[in-house]
Amino acid sequence: MSILETRGKPAYAVAMTRPTDAPTPPEPVDDAAGSPSGAAAADAAASTDGAAPASDPKGAAATEAAIAGAGTLGPWSASRAPKWLSRLFRQQHEGEDEEDPEVPDSVKELFTVRPVRLGFGLAIGVALALMLWLALASLSQLLMWIAVALFIALGLDPIVRFFERRNWPRPAGVAVVVVLLLGAIGAFLGTLIPALITQITTLVRNAPAIVESLTNNPTIQAWDTQFHLVEQAQEQLEKILKDSSAVGGVFTGVIGAGNLVGQFAFGALIVLVLAIYFLVSLPAMKRFAYSLAPRSKRRRARELGEEITRSVGNYVMGQATVAVCNAIIAFILMTIFKVPYPALLALCVAVLAFIPLVGGVFAGLLVIVVALFSGGWQVALFYAICYFAYLQVEAYFVSPKIMARAVKVPGAVAVIAVIAGGTLLGVAGALMAIPIAASVMLLVREVWIKRQDAR
Repeated sequence: MSILETRGKPAYAVAMTRPTDAPTPPEPVDDAAGSPSGAAAADAAASTDGAAPASDPKGAAATEAAIAGAGTLGPWSASRAPKWLSRLFRQQHEGEDEEDPEVPDSVKELFTVRPVRLGFGLAIGVALALMLWLALASLSQLLMWIAVALFIALGLDPIVRFFERRNWPRPAGVAVVVVLLLGAIGAFLGTLIPALITQITTLVRNAPAIVESLTNNPTIQAWDTQFHLVEQAQEQLEKILKDSSAVGGVFTGVIGAGNLVGQFAFGALIVLVLAIYFLVSLPAMKRFAYSLAPRSKRRRARELGEEITRSVGNYVMGQATVAVCNAIIAFILMTIFKVPYPALLALCVAVLAFIPLVGGVFAGLLVIVVALFSGGWQVALFYAICYFAYLQVEAYFVSPKIMARAVKVPGAVAVIAVIAGGTLLGVAGALMAIPIAASVMLLVREVWIKRQDAR
């Protein structure tokens, strides 16, 4: 089929024309096309139809190649179709079985079915994923300790940088920070342990008097007359003492409580040691992390990393400042209203107030309960009014000014982050939720949004 015969026909009509082995009979020569004037007319007709002139050999070859490509590849054009894809479609169209060495192996894999190898590969992938999941589940406690220690190290790094700006060597600044941290922990334990010992001793000494006062209480006597409470309590106590499994359960509970305290102490020690190591080697850790980025993007990665670590450190120091202010106000109020153990309760308030959003409320409820049982409902009411009034002042004036330099997180995002962090990781997750949310927002703003704006 010549060019003039294919002109004006659609591509699918040309594609349906199959080559045959029989020789093609010679076509009659058109006088108009064979003569110079006829060739010019054919060229004019070809230019009108958008094809190459018939008198141009290169144009004729290009036109035939385009027609062949349209017939074998359908929607692909000869200029767009890859060479290996053109040959593959041509072999399928013409029924050729020989393999083309230029066809990529990935394409050959698509036409080759190997169910045994596919199933074996999927089984290995599932097994590896399951092993990785089990390993992470076994190391979840250690990973939590590492995250908390790194968070503490980033929080103490601003103090170390404060000493470095005054020409102190970093090991000296770290030593000062560690001494201050150990002093704060020692002060807390030194206040907590004597108070607990005193309370337990007083409870044991006054236990007979408490039981006698409860027995002589008119309300208790009326309930005992109606429901026989004392007799039922004695019967239950005798059953517990006679039942060996119940006694064993009591001892098991005591041992479990001791084991829990031991695990908490061991975890606190591990976190403290890791935090000190991270604080000493923090510059080297950051340099190693920045070296993992490509050289062309390493400077930008360093800027973002420094901004994230600086914001986390400033957040921890700002939250610690808010907690200290909260504890000072609580100590002053407890001293005014004669609430027992004001120093111990002030330390508890400082620890609880470190939890964002809800820590101050829990600290206030703790002191209110102690004041209710020690001084009556009047003391508890006056303390609640004064303390929660301070919390409003803190929320609208103190905390925004302190946190303005640390993180810029919208209120709704902060609430959602704290709830999500507390649900996933408990108290540690609630503590780390806001700086993590601020870091994610920074990366989205500086990387994703700028990339979208550049498109």
